[in-house]
Amino acid sequence: MTDLSAYRSSVEASFREELAQIGDEELRRLVVEAWAYSLSKSEFNSIEEIRASGNPETPALVDGTQTDHIRGVAWMAQGLADGLEQVHGDLGIDRDLLWACAFCHDVGKPFEFSPGNQARWKNNPGASGYPAIRHSVYGVHVALTVGLPEAVAHAAGAHSAEGELIQRSLENTLVHAADHAYWRALQLAGRLEPET
Repeated sequence: MTDLSAYRSSVEASFREELAQIGDEELRRLVVEAWAYSLSKSEFNSIEEIRASGNPETPALVDGTQTDHIRGVAWMAQGLADGLEQVHGDLGIDRDLLWACAFCHDVGKPFEFSPGNQARWKNNPGASGYPAIRHSVYGVHVALTVGLPEAVAHAAGAHSAEGELIQRSLENTLVHAADHAYWRALQLAGRLEPET
């Protein structure tokens, strides 16, 4: 069994004060555990080492890290929830769950972005496809493996294109909107590398 303590410390440092937004101590612990587990199954030691892009071959941030993306999506999802409830009153949004979903929506990226996996898949896409498993699907595995609630696994699995085939939860709908707006807004602001 791999000692995850260094990975846990790395994740806690990556998310700094944002982790405190999750009031439920066990849920907060499981978010850290999910990222520590995911990192331990890859060549990456920290979230910052993962290419700062939505997918392995899409334009990356000009200035920023994968951690900045996750933190940005979390704050944006919180902002969407705040704006909606400012106008419409309480919508029943579980704020702890919203933050956990936002933190874990890309928890499968260490697997999909793994240089070893990328090289293997590109070398022989006929063997297992390309990619064999997207980060959204692998994120479900990670979330359930460490014991995160089904709603967090749902956000990992349905925040991207795979979610078009199912009905997203309330919290995941906010994370999905924030995730897509993040990349589009930064693209329009000139903060992504040019497409090749």
